Amino acid sequence: MSQPVAGRARTTTSFRPYDGRPVGSVADTPADVVRAVVEQAVDAAPAVAGVAPARRRDWLRAVADGVERHAEELIALADEETGLGVARLTSEVARCADQLRFYGEVAAEGSYLGVTVDGATAASPRLVRVNQPLGPVAVFGASNFPFAFSVLGNDTASALAAGCPVVVKAHPAHVTLSVRLALIAEGALRAAGAPEGTFALVTGREAGVDLVRAEGVAAVAFTGSQAGGLALWRLANERERVIPVYAEMGTVNPVVVTRAAAASRMEDVARGFVGSFTLGAGQFCTKPGLLLVPAGHDAARVVGDALAQAAPRSVMLTEEIAASVERGLGDLVAAGAAVVRDVPGADGGWGARAAVLSAPISALRTGSRLLEECFGAVALVVEYADEREVRAALGVLQGSLAGTVVTGDDADPDAPWLVEALTRTVGRVTVNDWPTGVAYTWAQQHGGPWPATSNAAATSVGAAALDRFVRPVTYQSAPDAWLPLAARADNPWGLPRRVDGRREDQRGER
Repeated sequence: MSQPVAGRARTTTSFRPYDGRPVGSVADTPADVVRAVVEQAVDAAPAVAGVAPARRRDWLRAVADGVERHAEELIALADEETGLGVARLTSEVARCADQLRFYGEVAAEGSYLGVTVDGATAASPRLVRVNQPLGPVAVFGASNFPFAFSVLGNDTASALAAGCPVVVKAHPAHVTLSVRLALIAEGALRAAGAPEGTFALVTGREAGVDLVRAEGVAAVAFTGSQAGGLALWRLANERERVIPVYAEMGTVNPVVVTRAAAASRMEDVARGFVGSFTLGAGQFCTKPGLLLVPAGHDAARVVGDALAQAAPRSVMLTEEIAASVERGLGDLVAAGAAVVRDVPGADGGWGARAAVLSAPISALRTGSRLLEECFGAVALVVEYADEREVRAALGVLQGSLAGTVVTGDDADPDAPWLVEALTRTVGRVTVNDWPTGVAYTWAQQHGGPWPATSNAAATSVGAAALDRFVRPVTYQSAPDAWLPLAARADNPWGLPRRVDGRREDQRGER
């Protein structure tokens, strides 16, 4: 599992966002150790895949229990490295543990394996189809969610639930927290009976490159910036054996306010929009970045006033993210936007401005910087004159994770066509509900068309997240004893399945 760190020349250092002082340094993992870690994961893969899903549920429960036992320690360490605050991090630790248990339940339910049996007929042979785990998965966590989307986040939990060993590359912004989480996970998995090699952690930028290039890695899961996700995607596609990369990168998430909503509750909409785009200092992949409002309601000023009243004091996760906010504001102005209102960030450390900008709708053109994300508490307000203009604007937007329609009421005549229009360019449509925050449920879709994600059909949150880490195999005329346990006639794992076109539950009842 994790390797000793003594004696290595290169290190990764994290910093305290509140004042910029160093928190801790961790030695980077050299190439030969990365290879050894991946080889151990490859050796463990058959055993991990061959364990009943209900057993893997026990493993994930054990890890969740370990996280909860160490919650106080983990929260304090995370706050030192992320500046996200104790209240937010307390909630996120609880979410992390609950997610681990959720994916364990999804695994035990078993439908992700898609077991399908067609008996032999005069016209066709017997066919049995079942999803098989891919093998070791490389996980690259996010800076903005040190628990829910990092070492033990959705990607790790769903890959383990699907029957794949996981090797995580520690995020440099919270590297000491990453190491501590890995040690907790390793101890819990070992105590629960998981094979050596089920889980490991590597550190350092070069270790991440080595990990993606390692022949034994079967898939990559990433949450983060577009630049980072595309870099990993290119590396994976340059391999002799190309592997899938499930990169959740995020873009501008649009909000469209209908005529009825603007006329009846513009100030309320403005307050909700500000609360959403400044949440977590705007460091959410689902942050709404563009508000499209009917002309004639002075919307940019109203939103600016709401920002001034809220007066957030943004602290960013890293020095580079803080600097990128200022660069992004300059780029947006150069592209045709104007700053309507801004408020200063926190004093010292990695503080950054929060701002509302406005632009004419004619400035929303393919290739414009106005259509790209500015990661931080920054949002753009644009007015539209009529349905034609808003349709044209939606037509040039990049693919996004989420889109929102704000309506007057359930009878709003503009709502149906706006929902349909957003469906074409986002993975999740919210109605009168702000998009920040992603529930881990069976129906969730956290993905979207390129470049929001590298695979629009995949989700990184929710029960369907397991589907990324399996592939279907059909066995034709194979004796039952030669089939995987999941697909055998006596159904030893008690899985739901489809037999001769009819669904059966875990008890074999139709």
